[in-house]
Parts: sequence; structure tokens; C-alpha cells
Amino acid sequence: MLTKEKVQGFLKEIEVDDLVNNLQIMGNDVYIDMTAHSPAMHEKKKLEAAMKQAFASEFGEDINLKLKIVSPEPSEIQQSQIKGKQIPGIQNIIAIASGKGGVGKSTVSANMAVTLAKMGFKVGLLDADIYGPSVPTMFDTEGEKPISVEVNGKNLMKPIENYGVKMLSIGYFSGANQAVVWRGPMASKALNQMIRDAAWGELDFLLIDLPPGTGDIHLSIIQEVPVTGAVIVSTPQHVALADVRKGIAMFQMESINIPVLGLIENMAYFTPEELPDNKYYIFGQQGAQYLADDLGIPVLGEIPLIQSIREAGDVGRPAALQEGSKIADIYTETARKMVESLVERNKFLPPTEAVKITTMAGCSPKAK
Repeated sequence: MLTKEKVQGFLKEIEVDDLVNNLQIMGNDVYIDMTAHSPAMHEKKKLEAAMKQAFASEFGEDINLKLKIVSPEPSEIQQSQIKGKQIPGIQNIIAIASGKGGVGKSTVSANMAVTLAKMGFKVGLLDADIYGPSVPTMFDTEGEKPISVEVNGKNLMKPIENYGVKMLSIGYFSGANQAVVWRGPMASKALNQMIRDAAWGELDFLLIDLPPGTGDIHLSIIQEVPVTGAVIVSTPQHVALADVRKGIAMFQMESINIPVLGLIENMAYFTPEELPDNKYYIFGQQGAQYLADDLGIPVLGEIPLIQSIREAGDVGRPAALQEGSKIADIYTETARKMVESLVERNKFLPPTEAVKITTMAGCSPKAK
């Protein structure tokens, strides 16, 4: 016969007894209330799966384990935690990342930046892709050079500005055809200078277009600045989504713990110009949605594969600037969902990383 003492002993043996708030046994039914290590949905799912497997192995399949797992309250240490040193005037820093290259992350970053600017926000864009900077091309600012300005007795770089977005990129300092051959520490130092030694002024959002994958650049950014949240860009096919899992896992590591605001599925479907209502899912359908559901994060938008997006990027005028177009509407809705997710996340973030937005531009938290 299963006893409370036997279950308590087993919970101590598998080292979860400190997470248990309540334990009741009624016949073959075991009711346990627990507090997870982390508020992340995937952590709660992992804990639930591990508990059920452990109980089935120890007590047999006849035991019905009824689990209730709640999120932990933020500790005093977490509440006062600051990742990186605050940048005066910048309210929210959003890292835009991808697990692999070739998914259109820089195109998404450029269009999200101009969309947020159109919505009334003050926006900056840092091109952190040291080895493949594309912001100068996408914003028609190739050949321009940041000038030096004096702010409070200190000489700072003045970001290049176009379409209401302030921008810095290594592409403004190296020639258009010049390869940047740097080791990790040198690249990280250059990025830190563009972040710290720039006259960004007052910004609601600083978007950081990260290079693909996970590595030195990502860790340097995370250590240098308090990142409010991350947005992950992927295409629908399985091989891309497998790498996205790794990118999301990096941000959700206990030592990093940056909220993932959501997933943007780029090239979600192909729509030909002559048949605007037709959708062809050439890379697969709803791959990002299945992954997002599995990881407990929202899908912020599904960006179609449209020829005008590529053409607009090549001529240096992001497609989201095309007033009244379908693609502009899609990016507006995607940006609105990102802000909604950011506001929602603010309820669970420590005060030092609280979201401060000067204008909501028609956005509001999602109704519960």
C-alpha cells in the first residue's frame, strides 16, 4: 500500500522535496502541488514529464500522479538584478536573432524598425552582424559615415538616420567591398563601442540585429547591455526550426534568462503578385506555430515570400514603408504583437528591466 511517508522519502531521494508545497494520497491517486525552478513554460513541462516518469518507474503504472505546478515568485536577488549596464535614454533593447543564416533576419529587422517608427516610437537599429553588415544597403545609406558630436563634454558617434530610424553598422566604417577579418574579441570591442560611444539620444526601442547562431557576439551583447527581450526569426522548414530551438535555448539558459518575446516566421508562404490571394507553402506550413506551441512562446507574425520585399531591400527602401500595401499591414500587426508581448512580459520582469514605453501607438496587453 502506498503511504505518504513512502512518497515523501522518494521525493527526497530524487531531490525535489523542497519544491513540493502539498502532498495528498487517496488510494492510487497521488496529488502533488509544486513550484517550478523557473517561470518558463518549458521548465514546467520538463519537470512534469520527469516527475511522471520517475513515479511510474518507482511505483508502477497503476499510480495516478496528479500534478499542479506553479511559477515561482521572483527572489529579492532577481528583483534587483541588472544584466549589463543601462544605457541612458534607451528604454527597451530588443535582440533579433536566428538559429541559422539565410532566414531573412536582417530584412525582418529593417522592416520592424521602420514599422515601429511609423507607429510613433523612437527607434534605433544596431547592425551587430559584423561579418555581413546589410543595414547600409537596406536603408540606402551606403557610403555615409557617422560624424563625431560632443555630448556632455564627451565625443560620441552620431548614428546615421533614415526613415525615422537611427542606425549604426560596421558597414559605415569599412568599405563596401572590404572584408572584415576579425577575431571574436576584436569584433566584440567594436560592437561595444557602437553601443556605448554613440549619441543614441532618447529611444523607445533599440533593435539589435544579431548574427546567425550562438557565439561570441551574442554573449558580448548580453553581458554589455540589459536586453529586455529577444525576437527569433525562422523559416518554416524543419532544418531551420531545429537550429531555432538552440537559439531559444541560449536565451533561456539560467545564467542568461532573457525573455523570448516571440517567433517571427519569415517566408511563411509564397504569394505571386498576379494572384495576391493565393498562398503556396513551399517551405512547409505552420512549422513555427508548432514549435512555438511546444515551447510556450507566441508567434508574432507570418511574413510572406513576396518579390517586392526583396526589391525594396535591394533599393534601400524597406517594404514596410509601402503605405496601404498588404506587406505593410502584416508588419504593422507583427510589430503590434511584439509590443503586446513586451508589455505582458513586463509583469514578470524585475523592476530594473521594466518596460517603459512613451507611446503605446494603439497597442495594449492581450486580454486574459
